[in-house]
Amino acid sequence: MRRRRLSTAMQHLLFRLEQLSLQTRLFVAYILILLVPSLLISFYIFNQLNANYMKDVVKKNENELEIEHVNINNNIETMERAAQLSISDKEVLYYLERSSEPNASELIEFDTTAVSNILRLQFNNPNIEHIRLYTNNERINELWPVILREERIDTESWYKAVNDLNGLELWHFDRLDREPIRPIAPDDKESRPKIALLREIEYPAGRHVGIMEVDMLMTNFFQSAYRGTNEGQSQMFIIDREGKLFRNTTNSFAQEAGLTDAIIHSELKKHVQQQQKNFLFEVNHVPFLGVFVHIDKIDAYVLNVVSLQNVFQDINKTRNKIIIAYIILLIILSISTYFLNSLILKKLLVLAESMKKVRQGDFNIDLKIRGGGEVGELAHHFRKMLKKINELIAEAVTKKAVSKETELRTLKNQIDSHFLYNTLENIKMLAEIENQRVISDTLTSLGGMMRYNLKWTSEYVRMRDELSHITNYISIMNVRFDNKISLKLDIAPGDLDQELLKMSLQPIVENSIKHGMKFSPSKGRNMELSIRAVVVDDTMIVEISDNGIGMSGEKTAELNRKISREEPELTISDWKSQRPENQDEGSGIGLRNVNQRLQLFYGREYGLSVESAEGEYTRVVMRIPYFIWSGGVSG
Repeated sequence: MRRRRLSTAMQHLLFRLEQLSLQTRLFVAYILILLVPSLLISFYIFNQLNANYMKDVVKKNENELEIEHVNINNNIETMERAAQLSISDKEVLYYLERSSEPNASELIEFDTTAVSNILRLQFNNPNIEHIRLYTNNERINELWPVILREERIDTESWYKAVNDLNGLELWHFDRLDREPIRPIAPDDKESRPKIALLREIEYPAGRHVGIMEVDMLMTNFFQSAYRGTNEGQSQMFIIDREGKLFRNTTNSFAQEAGLTDAIIHSELKKHVQQQQKNFLFEVNHVPFLGVFVHIDKIDAYVLNVVSLQNVFQDINKTRNKIIIAYIILLIILSISTYFLNSLILKKLLVLAESMKKVRQGDFNIDLKIRGGGEVGELAHHFRKMLKKINELIAEAVTKKAVSKETELRTLKNQIDSHFLYNTLENIKMLAEIENQRVISDTLTSLGGMMRYNLKWTSEYVRMRDELSHITNYISIMNVRFDNKISLKLDIAPGDLDQELLKMSLQPIVENSIKHGMKFSPSKGRNMELSIRAVVVDDTMIVEISDNGIGMSGEKTAELNRKISREEPELTISDWKSQRPENQDEGSGIGLRNVNQRLQLFYGREYGLSVESAEGEYTRVVMRIPYFIWSGGVSG
């Protein structure tokens, strides 16, 4: 019966919805589709925020404990160092174990030297409250406040434990700072808690001569635990090996929160056994966070307890306010959509159809949506995006064409490369056997050039690789020109890892030798070729200079125009027709190809320019981005 009623109600609801207009149904759809998921997402986001906040609180308190841990270790080192320095003086040890009573002059000298040194050590470490040496030697006198009788402490709870450790350290927590010689009038200082470093003094080893005590007040040893009240939101507790709990009594946090010593001990013990450094617990329905650290040296725990009640209340209030605001905003958006839907839906459908065509590969779309508003702006950016996509496709095709042409030319030269290498090695070996060093060195340079040309694994190389290739080229050309070509390199060692396009310098050097060596060799003139690199801001400038025949100003300007001449688009056939071997000498096509290749891979602001003076020199200036490789990775 109930299921029938529910089915009837659903059918009635669906019938009523079908009678509503499209705008009204969209409004209802917004409420059902957007509101419910939005609420769920909001709760999820706030749970994540809550978790993140807890992580921040835990991290913050762990950092505080870590800082306190460092301070405690520093105080431990200070006390240990003071203890060691106090008994490192042989005069002190001789005094404690002497077999005869000292006379007045010996007492005065010992007091003004050894005792004063110990007191000075205490004063130089203001955190140290006392340094005391107790002795059972009845032949020596007490020198207050350093040298005291051992009988004054033989009733202490730690006395037997210290003697049983045979010279090892014992760290003892005490709620009172009692004086060995009790004053007549009560002293408020006795109520201060302290920590003591105790150790048996043996001299020589195995012979008991006394006990050392170095004291530091808790307020100095545990500075964070005993500072301020921290606005009542947290408090640090110290628990020693005996289970005694110490805390700042001026902080009312524990009392107001109902945190008794028994609760603190119980929670710490439980989570120490579970090996948890931080934990959550509740007392009287109030959430708390506990973070602790164990100080191994003194065998004690430092526990920081933080109240989370106010924080959770603020988070919940903020969450509820934002959720309510979010609901109101969704309602406003739904109502606005109800009225604006008829205006924007048509344009959105046109835009959606255009996007479908783009997804199918048609990038030549004339989107006719004009005007302002979000849809008009979206259409404007969509047109810009299509234009940019077409430009990127054209650029990618051009780069692919250039890379493919380079690969094809490389593959064309890779006919049985191993055969060529082996043949060159055999000829080189024969030349060495015949003691033809020039031929052997020339074959070595030729082999290096062949390997560099045929091994084309990347468009980019280091400058040192390109320079090595040029050096091999110069060596071969010197065979032809009877060692009349010299190469000078002026490049900082750190710049030898500069990124270069492969075979970008070699065509320039080849062009310099081809055109610069037109002077008559019979005149005995040598050609000097230099390569210099400097860095200006983020740009590296490489200059290739020669002392060849040079050019007039008109020819230099004409050559620069040829080099910088722009073309709308390059294809493989263009590159084949523009290769230097297909051009007349002096056409500048080789330099132009290098310039276009630089601009294609680096950008229009980079490239080549030529400077020359007729009969004096020619200089080619290359501008490229400053980009250093370091261990195979750009640096």
